[in-house]
Amino acid sequence: MASSLLPAFAVRRGEPVLVAPAEQTPRETKTLSDIDDGEGMRFYSSGIHLYRANPDKQGVDPAAVIREALARALVPYYPLAGRLREEAGRKLVVDCEAQGVMFVEADVDLTAADFGDVQSPPFPCFEQFILESTTVAGVEPVIDRPLLYIQVTRLKCGGFIFGQRFCHCVADAPGGMQFEKAVCELACGAAAPSITPAWGREMFMARQPPQPTYQHLEYSEPAGGSVDRMLTTPPGDVARVPFFFGPREIAGLRQRAPPHMSRSSRFELVAACIWLGRTAALGYGADEEVRLSFIVNARGRRDVPLPEGFYGNAFAYSVAATTAGELCAGGLGYALELVKKAKSAVTYDYLLSVADLMVLRGRPLFALSRTYIVSDVSHAGFKSVDFGWGEAVYGGPAKGGEGPIPGVTNYFSRSKNGKGEESTVVPISLPKDAMDKFQLEVEGLTAEI
Repeated sequence: MASSLLPAFAVRRGEPVLVAPAEQTPRETKTLSDIDDGEGMRFYSSGIHLYRANPDKQGVDPAAVIREALARALVPYYPLAGRLREEAGRKLVVDCEAQGVMFVEADVDLTAADFGDVQSPPFPCFEQFILESTTVAGVEPVIDRPLLYIQVTRLKCGGFIFGQRFCHCVADAPGGMQFEKAVCELACGAAAPSITPAWGREMFMARQPPQPTYQHLEYSEPAGGSVDRMLTTPPGDVARVPFFFGPREIAGLRQRAPPHMSRSSRFELVAACIWLGRTAALGYGADEEVRLSFIVNARGRRDVPLPEGFYGNAFAYSVAATTAGELCAGGLGYALELVKKAKSAVTYDYLLSVADLMVLRGRPLFALSRTYIVSDVSHAGFKSVDFGWGEAVYGGPAKGGEGPIPGVTNYFSRSKNGKGEESTVVPISLPKDAMDKFQLEVEGLTAEI
């Protein structure tokens, strides 16, 4: 587990600078897709990588290596050095004028060992290791701001921490990883990235005229009921506990699944389990609608002909919905059935329907009330990001979830439990009085029969 108490420390940041592409790049305006510029994409996603010292790199400054590689990577990925501008209908475009990404060097009197065995987000004291921009009325704007913020913090042991914040409008998790690996390849001596980036945003533009062909519950509030306590509980009254779903827990879930669903994926089992347990623990009324909303990646699907090297947003939120009473009465099998149905609903036509909805409804934010939102990043390959110092000790999200309300959104990531077994880890946030009940619900669902 990660060290719960780091020694007292102070990060000494230098002056942030803009890093522009190392060579001349096209000056043009590029249009984002109608999936890219929804309200739910207008934020910065944060990630952290922790590296030990490498004896072969003694005397080499990781900040200088990364800064040089970053400037070279921005040549083929030049839109990332631009700025967002909003046009009529809240449509976002990127003005590519080589303005640059924000970069800062820092130092801290800590060692990689001080962080312990970090296995899951949130990363300890992550706020100190990522570079944030100024907020306006508590909200961080994305328009006319750098699209990428990077902080490299040197550790006294010779290791370092790489912290990045990516504007989600221009890249999803796989797209961001594609860019980071390009920086890594250049930092390790490659002449050019192995993957040539492709813009391809025309793939996800609204049809003319826009005609949504699906209901898209993800963009409408659930019917009836009282105010969701997850939206009103003060942060000080919220408990945060990481839950590990290793071989034993997955076996227990498979045993409780109906025979025809026993081969469900790890994601499906864990998502159904948490949605069921969370609904019971929060005590929603039997007639209140509850939802599980999760990201379905369109990459690799035969009906979504993405160009090789595409790094934009290529996913949609899909929703499983029912009443709290029906979910709790139906148990794990019913929850699994709803998850599978929602997962299979995402097709290329579904993505185009989302794009149509965005244009017609002013690019709305997804619903939050009585909704549990999940992003599975367990296969993103965060730990494989290697700038030449070897595999990261920790690589993954900086936070347990994104957004201003703890517990509404969650990352599923891959790590090892206390026994060293490969596990799915989910950092759960719930009102303190609901956490104990949730733990009992999960234990009951995962105990082997």
